[in-house]
Amino acid sequence: MLHRLSTAFVAVTFVIASFALNAQSIDLGRGELPITVPAGYSSENPTPLIVLLHGYTSSGAMQDNYMGFSKLADQYGFLLVAPDGNREPGGDQNRFWNASDACCDFFSTEVDDSAYIADIIKEVKSKFTVDNNRIYLVGHSNGGFMSYRAAYEHSDTIAAIASLAGASHLEEREPPQSPVHVLQIHGTADGTIAYEGSHILQNYYPSALDTVKRWAEYNGCKAEGEERELRDLVSTLDGHESSTVVFKKGCKAGGSAELWTIVDGSHVPAFSPTFTAQVVEWLYAHPKTIPSFAD
Repeated sequence: MLHRLSTAFVAVTFVIASFALNAQSIDLGRGELPITVPAGYSSENPTPLIVLLHGYTSSGAMQDNYMGFSKLADQYGFLLVAPDGNREPGGDQNRFWNASDACCDFFSTEVDDSAYIADIIKEVKSKFTVDNNRIYLVGHSNGGFMSYRAAYEHSDTIAAIASLAGASHLEEREPPQSPVHVLQIHGTADGTIAYEGSHILQNYYPSALDTVKRWAEYNGCKAEGEERELRDLVSTLDGHESSTVVFKKGCKAGGSAELWTIVDGSHVPAFSPTFTAQVVEWLYAHPKTIPSFAD
C-alpha cells in the first residue's frame, strides 16, 4: 500500500508549472509559500480563497500543475494557496499530511497540520480581503483526507471542501461545530484509496459513499440522496462517465453533501478539459451561509 501511495503521483511529477507572475508569498515556518493573486484583485472587494492540498509524496506546486487551479484564478477571481506538507523523517522524506489514523503520518510525528492550515488561512486574511463565506479546501488523496480533518476541526471557517480520492475519519464523532458543504470525487477503479473503503497498515478508512453519508448526517440532511446529472470528468473515458448523488434535503444552512462517482476512474485520472472549472463552480455554489434547502 505504501508503495502504491508513493508511486501514484508519478503521473503528476512532469514539468512543474510556475505560479502566476503576480503571486506573492507568506512564510509560516515551513518555507516560502506562494499565493496566487487573481488579476484585478482589489482590497475593496472580498475575494474567495482556495487552499489546495497535495497527495502523499507530492507537493503543492505539483498538485497545482496536475489540477490546474492557478490557471483559473484570473477567470474566476480567487486567491490560491497550495502548501507543502512536512517531510517524513525516513530515508525517502516523503511529504505528507497528518490527516487521520489511516493516512498518512506513518512515522507518528503527530504534527498538527490542521492548525497549520488554519494558520495559513489567517495569514492570507491578514494580507488580503478574503470573503469569509467562501474559504474552500481542495485535496487529492492524502490531501483529501486532510481536507476532511481541517473541515471538521475548523468548521466555523471552512465553507466547503472538495476531496478527490480521499476519505473522512472512520470512528463515530459528534457533528462539527458548524455545517460544511462536502464534495467527494472518487473513481471506482482506484487501486490506492479504494472506492469501497479499505485500510492502510490495518488502519481502516470508510468508503466514498459512507464518507458522504457521514457528512450528510453531520449537516442534518435527510438520509436519502438524489441522483443528478452525469458529468464528464475524465478525458480517457467515453462520454459523461460520472454519476452524481446529492444530499441536500433538510440540511442545515451552510451544509450539504455530494458524491461524484467516476465509473472505472483511477487514483490519478486524466481530467477532462472542464474538470477543474466544474469543481470551482461547485465550490462557488456552496458558500458558508445560504438559506436552508427545502424538503
